[in-house]
Amino acid sequence: MCATDNPHLSDNSEVAIVGGLFVKFNRDDGYEDLDGNIDMDITDMSNMANLGGNIQEGGDAGNRPKEPPEETFTIQQAIDNIGFGKFQVKLSILTGFAWMADAMEMMILAILSPALHCEWQLEGWQEALITTVVFAGMMASSSIWGSMCDKYGRKTELILCSLFTCYFGILSAFAPSYIWLLILRGLVGFGIGGAPQSVTLYAEFLPTKSRATCVILVEIFWALGACFEVVLALIVMPTLGWKWLLGLSAIPLLLFSICCAWLPESARYDVTRGQSEKAFATIQRIAKDNGKPMPLGRLLEPHAHSSKPIRRGRIADLFTPEYRITTGLLWVIWLVCAFSYYGIVLLTTALFESPDGCHGTDVLYNPNPACFLECRTLTTSDYRDLVWTTFAEFPGLFVTVFFIEKIGRKYTMAVEFSIFTIFVFLVNICTTRAVLTVFLFVSRAFIAGAFQAAYVYTPEVYPTSMRAVGIGSCSGMARVGAIVTPFVAQVLLKHSAYATISIYGGMCLLATLASILLPIETKGREMTDVSAEVSGPK
Repeated sequence: MCATDNPHLSDNSEVAIVGGLFVKFNRDDGYEDLDGNIDMDITDMSNMANLGGNIQEGGDAGNRPKEPPEETFTIQQAIDNIGFGKFQVKLSILTGFAWMADAMEMMILAILSPALHCEWQLEGWQEALITTVVFAGMMASSSIWGSMCDKYGRKTELILCSLFTCYFGILSAFAPSYIWLLILRGLVGFGIGGAPQSVTLYAEFLPTKSRATCVILVEIFWALGACFEVVLALIVMPTLGWKWLLGLSAIPLLLFSICCAWLPESARYDVTRGQSEKAFATIQRIAKDNGKPMPLGRLLEPHAHSSKPIRRGRIADLFTPEYRITTGLLWVIWLVCAFSYYGIVLLTTALFESPDGCHGTDVLYNPNPACFLECRTLTTSDYRDLVWTTFAEFPGLFVTVFFIEKIGRKYTMAVEFSIFTIFVFLVNICTTRAVLTVFLFVSRAFIAGAFQAAYVYTPEVYPTSMRAVGIGSCSGMARVGAIVTPFVAQVLLKHSAYATISIYGGMCLLATLASILLPIETKGREMTDVSAEVSGPK
């Protein structure tokens, strides 16, 4: 404020410039415009003063350039920008090694039963039960491992399930009786139930463009593990016996657990539990290994603007309105995949002994021989046939790689289920063993391909917060199919080959329809971290 000689001023007044206006301030808390003589109270004057300041600041701000918005990126955008490189190659080998180890534990089921049939004089249903308890253990544990994976991390779950399987695998080599063997092999199956979670971790580190191809091709390690188990059995069984085979087959899982020290935790998992620093460090590690620059900006947290906690590892989340149809259809698809895949493996040898003298046999086979406990161990020729049967899966994997990025995941599964159905129904034709073998091998190739397409689709469709429990639940349903299929492929087959084959064909027709009805196509779709419906309680 300043004094002035203006005649409008009285002794008890002062002049002030407010907001660019020349005003007279009276000491009785009022002032008037010297030009318009408009009385205003002290509050209005204060507002005008603030207005004037804002105008002045606004004028200065208008002359300054606007700051660009802060750059951000998501986990998937970072992985896509960095691309496929040295880190993913090492991860592919490690994941493939896990599949090889688990394939060895599964393939041993086809070798163990004939050996114990002779040594312990087991009946047919007792042989089948050795396989059944493994699948029962897998079914019981699949969702448990999946929930643990979503709550405590992918790396932790993989190490625990590998050590668990290795421990009871070695322990089963010392089983003193049939009952103890069933218990220990059931616990081995319980551990194997966590193996599919390696796909969860693997898929979360892959760029969008190469994800499907990599997930399918890593399954080659499964076939290699199965072949290696047959070769190992060919060397060990004639001299050392089945106990040594069980013990040696478990060692690769111990090696995998040790190698997991290199394995990083999933960056997606870290970011969904609010540990962005760890996720950012993991992305930096990937960029360094691949020799690529880090994306510019700040890592975006999917729940940064939400005060609701993220729920993880809940079966109920699979049945929210957003996912209930997808979950139901996937359960059908996985059940049929396992039912048909393991069924065709059993049918490959069982049909050659079909009692009708038609399906690949030239002489009638007596399903009820006078000497019930006929003891026949596997020969070199049998092991060779097992290897060739396993190699039938390779064409199916390559066909799946070709189609899955062209027609999408849904329709790849639908096409492969359809082709399997056609060739399985052709098995009903009374033909020679050579032609029958072609039908069976083509069927196995395409059901193996459909199974791998399901392994691609499932981790892509579920968000990170429920991805592992989603795969775990689907794997559990697959074990239901695997438990049932021996009673169809081995028991029902002895009564009616046509009924058995028709069941497999009908089940795959159902899976074809389920694949087409899937509401979400994941081809070219970024993997999400959090579903809007599972971000927290309403």
